[in-house]
Amino acid sequence: METRITKLLGIRYPVIQGGMAWVAENHLAAAVSAAGGLGLIGGANAPGEVVRDYIRKVREATDQPFGVNVMLMSPYADEVAKVVVEEGVKVVTTGAGDPEKYMSMWKEAGIRVIPVVSSVALARRMEKYGADAVVAEGMESGGHIGEATTMTLVPQVVDAVSIPVIAAGGIGDGRGIAAAFMLGAEAVQMGTRFLVAKECTVHQNYKDRVIRAKDIDSTVTGRSHGHPVRCLRNQMTREYLKLEAQGKGFEELEYLTLGTLRRAVQEGDVTNGTVMAGQIAGMVSKEQTCQEIIEEIMDQAETLLKLK
Repeated sequence: METRITKLLGIRYPVIQGGMAWVAENHLAAAVSAAGGLGLIGGANAPGEVVRDYIRKVREATDQPFGVNVMLMSPYADEVAKVVVEEGVKVVTTGAGDPEKYMSMWKEAGIRVIPVVSSVALARRMEKYGADAVVAEGMESGGHIGEATTMTLVPQVVDAVSIPVIAAGGIGDGRGIAAAFMLGAEAVQMGTRFLVAKECTVHQNYKDRVIRAKDIDSTVTGRSHGHPVRCLRNQMTREYLKLEAQGKGFEELEYLTLGTLRRAVQEGDVTNGTVMAGQIAGMVSKEQTCQEIIEEIMDQAETLLKLK
């Protein structure tokens, strides 16, 4: 299933693993890349030297292409931006900010730069500044979200730019891949499905919560103050939404979420922690290896697209 993305990145399948904070470390990235997709190390709020260690560990585990997601609002973004150059990383995705100030440095180093965008305007701007592709991420995704759905955002971005578009948000099986291709995307990015991969090192409680999730278990906190985050319902989200409805602002509510993603991922606190997951969680029903996940979804997609 060759596309401009598979050729650009040197990967077998048009499947990219999301650079999820506290989740996308070396074990998951290496397993996805070894299975033929593009594994990503999530830089999140990690210092540059931590990301450097992850990069080297992925290289020890696989000789396949992989990338790093640079979270631009991180206090360590400048460090991480330099580390990817120093370590010879070939692909960078970006989120939570504007990557323009790093573009020339990355492009001079031969890095493929793929920003995550939530609007046509941002996609056009990223193309203007030299992006090799964009990830058009709909509000169905887990974590920080925009306003447009994947179904509406992807075709508008495809029509607006000439560089390849990767669809993200609400994609968890081969049907989602086939639909994304019909909308004009040339690859997909998936996060929630890989949360329950056997190689993913998140706490078992986190995986079990995703596997048990129903279609109505997804909720969004922070809409009223412009910081919407999608996660699974629990005691923390109920308290947050109650106080938000009473008019409490972002600064007043920050104490409820500070450090809670780490607590859920590492300690397994799925009651008071933040269990970030997309709306696709209701379709995720079992743990599998990354190889099994990718082969299953690609077999389904290729059948639907009549490629086999």
